[in-house]
Amino acid sequence: MKIAIDMDEVLADPIHKFIELYNRDYGIPLDLKLDAGNEIYHHVPAHINNKWFDYINEKGFFRNLPVIEGSVEAVKKLQEQHEVYIVSAAMEFRNSLEDKLDWLKEHFPFISWRNIIFCGDKIVNVDVMIDDRIKNFIDFKGRPLLFTSPHNLLITDYERVDNWQQVLDKLLVQ
Repeated sequence: MKIAIDMDEVLADPIHKFIELYNRDYGIPLDLKLDAGNEIYHHVPAHINNKWFDYINEKGFFRNLPVIEGSVEAVKKLQEQHEVYIVSAAMEFRNSLEDKLDWLKEHFPFISWRNIIFCGDKIVNVDVMIDDRIKNFIDFKGRPLLFTSPHNLLITDYERVDNWQQVLDKLLVQ
């Protein structure tokens, strides 16, 4: 089976990084318990909610993101039985390309450069796609697995996984 795995909010945690930068710049605590269905920028005062876009466009934002718990071990296990690709819409944020590649080399060195796809639209021909954004499932012919993130908690139209153990339970042959 061919499996496409998204990076942001699936392997890497940009929400944690945004909160860290926001607290640094504004000294105002940002609640880590985000409302279901809302994006991170819905939780900051309106006059600075575009700061999210400033942060993600900075060189280095994507380089030092925390790793989502259990993802490294899970991806290794998936590779034992399946063909795994990391697929990220990195073209959206110009400075993210190098950052994301370096991040992958550090945290997922076992993923070959041949299995890393940086793109705009995720028009990949794979059997399974694990992503937190349903826009990436439009016209996707395979099995979509929606990786839980605060912004997608109200979505019920897709098969959901809340963590990497659930991914393994669904995709590994026991």
